[in-house]
Amino acid sequence: MEKLWTTIEYLILGLVQGITEPIPISSSGHLVLFRELLGIETEGLSFEIFVNFASLLAIFIIYRKDIARLITNSYLYVFKKDESQKNDFLFIVYLVVGTIPVGVIGVLFGDAIGKALSDPVVVGYTLLITAAAIWAIRNLRGRKSDGDLSMKDAIIVGLAQAVAVTPGISRSGATIVASMLVGMKQETALRFSFLLYIPVSLGTAILDIPDLVSSEAFQALLIPNIVAFITAFIATYFALKWFMNIMAKGNLKYFSYYCVVVGLLVIFLM
Repeated sequence: MEKLWTTIEYLILGLVQGITEPIPISSSGHLVLFRELLGIETEGLSFEIFVNFASLLAIFIIYRKDIARLITNSYLYVFKKDESQKNDFLFIVYLVVGTIPVGVIGVLFGDAIGKALSDPVVVGYTLLITAAAIWAIRNLRGRKSDGDLSMKDAIIVGLAQAVAVTPGISRSGATIVASMLVGMKQETALRFSFLLYIPVSLGTAILDIPDLVSSEAFQALLIPNIVAFITAFIATYFALKWFMNIMAKGNLKYFSYYCVVVGLLVIFLM
């Protein structure tokens, strides 16, 4: 019975990760809150990294055509001197540049930040920050398409992603907010945000998951971890599809309302 309940708990955590990763309400913050509510202890950031990889696979599948186009056209630009593909090559360059800030901060301070700011009350306050940021851009309609981006845009969005290392600060929210503040169209902001997520999550997974899956703690909870992974993958896929429709309709303000309500409840009740 205990093993069944543990599996159910991990299924819930996988569902929380999958639903909250693509939408701007902070997956890391919600995992902190649900672990507290369920009384689940996980060592360091290992579990988050594992279920984040499941979300990565779902996002990769959704954006597979964009990824294939960018790689193919960049090859044509670099090796075949096809100037018509320059914009796609530069888009990849900007993604690389935008990845650098969070990579540096994650390597140097990731564990310290995770431990220092994983208190539920802290998450409550950072959710309010996320709410304010989303509210600020709720009516913005940018004009920049993929080919209009600049190095400055990439650096600003990259710095925003680095700030989202803090639990409760939504990664997708921070990068979408920054993208729209520099003038990107909603579709471009969404694509840049989630393609920016891929190298960060992939790099973290390559570095940490081999050690994680071979650890005794992981093996002892093998079935619950697998359940959480599959659940996170499926939930991320459908949550991102849903969020794309929300972005197209410009209804971001509802996520701001949600973060305010949850943030205040956490501050006053936990």
